[in-house]
Amino acid sequence: MAARLITARLIPMVLLGFALAGCGDGAPRSPAVSTASASVGPGSSVSAAVAQARGELARALGAAGYQLADAQVPYRPAESAALAGAPRAVVQVLLAQDLDHGYVTIYEFPSAGAAAEAGREQAAYLATGPGRVQFASDTRFVIRQIGTTIVFYAWSPGSTDDPRAPGIQPVLEALGTEIPVPRQG
Repeated sequence: MAARLITARLIPMVLLGFALAGCGDGAPRSPAVSTASASVGPGSSVSAAVAQARGELARALGAAGYQLADAQVPYRPAESAALAGAPRAVVQVLLAQDLDHGYVTIYEFPSAGAAAEAGREQAAYLATGPGRVQFASDTRFVIRQIGTTIVFYAWSPGSTDDPRAPGIQPVLEALGTEIPVPRQG
């Protein structure tokens, strides 16, 4: 009797284990990117390359009258696979009338060549349907390479109430090397 009871309980558990073990093995793999992960925030350490890029951002933005701070909330934009897998730090240009925007993401790569390739991949991703639908239709993008880092900034004129928001883009565009995002009609 005890053997039947154990068998009756064991068989469904074994079958459930097999079923769960097989989940996802046959599912198609996609280079699509998740935007659910948290960003690097206060208290996280950053590399010398990211610190240098952040310093350049702070100096340029400060000279234009903006203040740069570490992001206080998790933020992660839509990203290509290369950017999604890279170490990152998120900073925010503080806008008095729009505390929900102004995020700039700095990604680090092992070499300048790898950073350039990742930046081009992000630009191409933003020109695709899946990339475009992640942002408002009037979104403007800035992708800049500073050494072994990629700086990414996206902003939408229709999504901000702060009159100083449009001034961030030209400041960032003066830094590093441009990686243009293809225009879509």
